[in-house]
Amino acid sequence: MKDRIQDANFPKTEDGRVYHLGIRAGEVANRIITVGSISRAKGIAKMMDASPKLFSLYSERGFLTITGCYKGVPLSIVCIGMGAPNADFFIREVRECLSGDMLVIRLGSCGCLTDLPVGSLVLPISSIACTRNVDFDFASGDPWEVPYRLSKPVSADPDLHRALRDTLEMTRPPSLKNLVVSNAVNASTDSFYSSQGRQTSFQDHNASLIDHLKAAVPCLTTLEMETFWIFHLAASWRGVKQSSSAVSPPLAIGPVVLASSGKSTSEKVEGLHSIDEDISSRPVIRAAAAQMVFASRSSQAFISPEEVNELEKWSGRGVLEALSKFDIAPEKLHPLSGSVWELTEPANAVRASL
Repeated sequence: MKDRIQDANFPKTEDGRVYHLGIRAGEVANRIITVGSISRAKGIAKMMDASPKLFSLYSERGFLTITGCYKGVPLSIVCIGMGAPNADFFIREVRECLSGDMLVIRLGSCGCLTDLPVGSLVLPISSIACTRNVDFDFASGDPWEVPYRLSKPVSADPDLHRALRDTLEMTRPPSLKNLVVSNAVNASTDSFYSSQGRQTSFQDHNASLIDHLKAAVPCLTTLEMETFWIFHLAASWRGVKQSSSAVSPPLAIGPVVLASSGKSTSEKVEGLHSIDEDISSRPVIRAAAAQMVFASRSSQAFISPEEVNELEKWSGRGVLEALSKFDIAPEKLHPLSGSVWELTEPANAVRASL
């Protein structure tokens, strides 16, 4: 850490940079592609406009943010690596740097539990979390606990999901016959190994986990590690400042004494709205996902580098098109002034606000 941090609750530097992504307001756009691979992020960035010059920041914590324009529309690519904690850093820290609506499409790889061939594209309509139960005795077994827990499903934003599906079909190269499946359910796990049913030298008690998942979750098709957390945070955020005094359920198991500060919960802060305001005026987070099938868990097949290259070019272009064409009301866009895309030509700047 090189810079002085201002606030331990939500750490930022003196010039407003968030702690993990390293960005500040004006360096990330309302429309965002998030990926796990740096090479994928850089490949998609090559499809963006030459002007304005792309902004690129690689943080000390390993997050890469690239912001520019695609066909005149401000857009960011954020590489977050893998897993729920990184997805949480991404959603929360970008949200604090952004005014207005936030559109997120996750473009990543996945394993497939059905007979879909590698190279297929899966656009999940919803996602569940499958997590390792740390209260289970993995060393000796435990008749009173289950080793893995499943959450309730969380849905993708239906409008963004539909736009993504339609755009991927429209941008499909004639030579590619890859399947696009848009009525599937995803499971995001907290481990690439144990909670995805892989067998290692650890006693993970997961030999029958995949069969259990397929029986318990209708239409379950893919496994990966990020989508649920992105969908969950997008669905949970309401653009309203809520103080700790407004929390009514206990936050932990055991005796809890709720304290009230007596402060109003309708205090406004920049970018947030009062709980009393019309809900239609509040910003939203919309999230969808496109998952490239790299591995088949039924046939054990794995995608080739050549197939990956073709699939990433098509899906990357499709996601750019879907985001750039998705309407955001002008009053729900981040201000142009002071942004890294401010140098957009006048004609393009008008288009970017449409």
